[in-house]
Amino acid sequence: MQITAAQVKELRERTGAGMMECKKTLTETGGDLEAAIEAMRKSGMAKADKKADRVAAEGRVEIASEGSNAVIVEINCETDFVGNDDNFRAFAANCAQVALGSAVDSVEELMAETVDGQTLEEQRTQLVAKVGENVQVRRFQRMNVDGVFGAYQHGARIGVLVGLNGGDEALAKDVAMHIAASQPVCVDESQVPSEMLDKERAIFKAQAEESGKPENIIEKMIEGRIRKYLAEITLVGQPFVKDPDQTVGKLLEASGASVAGFIRFEVGEGIEKKTENFAEEVMAQARGA
Repeated sequence: MQITAAQVKELRERTGAGMMECKKTLTETGGDLEAAIEAMRKSGMAKADKKADRVAAEGRVEIASEGSNAVIVEINCETDFVGNDDNFRAFAANCAQVALGSAVDSVEELMAETVDGQTLEEQRTQLVAKVGENVQVRRFQRMNVDGVFGAYQHGARIGVLVGLNGGDEALAKDVAMHIAASQPVCVDESQVPSEMLDKERAIFKAQAEESGKPENIIEKMIEGRIRKYLAEITLVGQPFVKDPDQTVGKLLEASGASVAGFIRFEVGEGIEKKTENFAEEVMAQARGA
């Protein structure tokens, strides 16, 4: 019997289980949705049903590398307490190692990979049941380096991979550490997205026009602010964190090196976190009563 995408979607919404597990269980139950839900509840896979839509913005970043190949993975949970749990840490490390050793391109494909007779999705579901929180593998990215490779982790929350043309491992690690601290958008001016630059230029122009100065002076003010902005967001333009008297660009130049590329992950970046006010919650309940 052919299992449709709509069936898989409905089962996933009702149980919170992964796509591959939903399809597998529907196949085993001949497409019977209620039987599939019951089977998943019995196996513990549906214990994530109440947790799947909860915000998971904590967790950890894991890095795995071998030779010139490396991967960085972000795995999320709901609290930093679970983020430091040994079971969660082991699952995160396992995900990184599997991603490093596979050729998958998406999180969905990664979760379908099998380790010790279980898919990563099955391991994730069991972990949810054990720790009592929503757990999600959010993203991963690989780096293949022909030159010098550097990695840096700031605790469990920030991870950086960087590849250099020239230089050595010590320099690569220093640059990775700088990227972790200073959050550059890209390597140099040539990589700055045009829409980002246009947006900043429009803001600077509006601010400069309020000064009432002549047009030629305004243009100089805008260009000066653009140069300062580019120095702030580009890796080579930023003051080096370990020696602010020189830029990262000058540091690289002194070693005859350049940056081939970098990846920076920070736990929870871009995830909208729910903020709760306990006093307001109590007042709302009192008013409702």
